[in-house]
Amino acid sequence: MFRWSPGADERWQEYAVEPGADTTVLDALVDVQRGQDPGLAFRYACRVGMCGSCGMVVNGRERWACRTRLSTLGRGRITVRPLYHFPVLRDLVVDMAPFTARMRAVGAAFAPSDGERRYARIGSGSGERQDIDAAIECIGCGLCVSACTMVAHNSRFPGPAALNRAFTLQRDSRDAAQSERWGVLLSDDALARCHGQGNCTDVCPMGLAPTRSIIRLRQMATARLLGVSRSGQRSVAF
Repeated sequence: MFRWSPGADERWQEYAVEPGADTTVLDALVDVQRGQDPGLAFRYACRVGMCGSCGMVVNGRERWACRTRLSTLGRGRITVRPLYHFPVLRDLVVDMAPFTARMRAVGAAFAPSDGERRYARIGSGSGERQDIDAAIECIGCGLCVSACTMVAHNSRFPGPAALNRAFTLQRDSRDAAQSERWGVLLSDDALARCHGQGNCTDVCPMGLAPTRSIIRLRQMATARLLGVSRSGQRSVAF
């Protein structure tokens, strides 16, 4: 297990636990903290796979500790380390500030149009709602950011979670910040930087596909730059 605290060197420390049939990685961590090392730091909240707080890298793959049973990891030693591409605060706890900063960078907050009806709705059968249905359940756990090699290479790249969120807003006819958001998305460090490896989609515990959202954004951007509306008519892009 990865260990680090301010003023100390990074190190790997071994602990032995006696797992049951349904023991999760989180159960094992709690057992270690309560019975062997009260100084071990990790983050969790709901314990039932809803909050995403216990994201970490287990046996080289981003996972939620509360959803990962030890029995699924095979026999032998199990490695546990904090998420990649986030500052480590202590042991398995990372600072999520870069995640929210990336969200802000793409304008991830909904911006209502002037004069929009307060309770304007988009029907479940509408095209724009069906387009984003598979992308709206992100809970901000950061696993996709940790798995993204481009985040490691380019600190200005917004990352898969932020681009997935941007996609849902760019398809929302009620949002008034789409033009400003395109200015970020079409920059050299956003859509153009995703290499489509799909690591983000592979590790998402919610079953989301940020890779698809990025592809859809690129399709929308191409149509916008060519001045073609969704109806197929020529229009002014800017």
